[in-house]
Amino acid sequence: MNTPRPRLDPAVAATRLAVRTLLSQARDEGLLQSGDLVTVALSGGADSLALAAATAFEAPKQDLRAGAVVVDHALQAGSEAVASRASRTAASLGLDPVTVRRVDVGTDGGPEGAAREARHTAIAQVAADTGSPLVLFGHTLDDQAETVLLGLLRGSGPDALSGMPPLARRSTGPAYGRPLLGVRRHATRQATIAAGLVPWDDPHNDDPAYARVRVRTALLPVLERELGAEVPEALARTADQLREDSAALDHFAEEMAEDLAEHSEAGISLSVRELAANPPALRQRLVRLAVEGEFGVTLSRTQTLEVCRLVTDWHGQGPIDLPGVRASRDGDRLAFGASS
Repeated sequence: MNTPRPRLDPAVAATRLAVRTLLSQARDEGLLQSGDLVTVALSGGADSLALAAATAFEAPKQDLRAGAVVVDHALQAGSEAVASRASRTAASLGLDPVTVRRVDVGTDGGPEGAAREARHTAIAQVAADTGSPLVLFGHTLDDQAETVLLGLLRGSGPDALSGMPPLARRSTGPAYGRPLLGVRRHATRQATIAAGLVPWDDPHNDDPAYARVRVRTALLPVLERELGAEVPEALARTADQLREDSAALDHFAEEMAEDLAEHSEAGISLSVRELAANPPALRQRLVRLAVEGEFGVTLSRTQTLEVCRLVTDWHGQGPIDLPGVRASRDGDRLAFGASS
């Protein structure tokens, strides 16, 4: 008589399905080929541990290899031991290679921003050294909801409110994948328990000095209590919808830019008449696209609106000096040149 197979824990099944789906998407989009190495960014916390276990299981089924990178930020006592434990756990799951990188965290961008910059720089370097075209991060649906709320509270535009994309190509370095954006944080912890793994709980995740922690521990619980338990899912859906809308507008702007733009030795110019004929959302994207494509400068919303006044509210005012770029009205052309 056949012995029935033990029932797979639903949380483990959810994380595996999420990873399987993203890896399939990456293959369909040409980001991965058979034999490629997929690297998990592993902190040792429940989210990244659940991701590591699911990737170790799913990658070989798609003829892919799975490794890990552990970044030691050296910001807490005992961080080296935490990193070492995470690397041993990764190896026990069958991930190979497993790389530990210790980084020096600067001060630019505040504590969170500086740590993120150091972490991503180290991860990109490890991916380059190992030839890995895709790095996976353990961000969950809860992280996505927090990102959207932070964007709302800061008055950010649709790009910020679109949250984190599940799969993103980058101009340089590996692509980034976030398979667990549809999985709740409590499910990743349950997945680690079911797998017999012991996650590390970062004390920074409970430090109210960080805005994200205050959103997580104070603001979201109030919203869920007053509006219902589905608030994080609703915020994540909002991010998905805004990301789709932003992608469509970007697509239209890129198509239109070829007809509007004229290149010269001095820089680039756009037709004022054509800009004025378009809705503000497209007009602003066309301006940002021209400046970023020609000069590698990303304009803020305030800067973009100031430039657009040369189109919609021009009464002879002079040029606008931006970081590395000068914008000016020249008859029926909005011209951009390198600032002196």
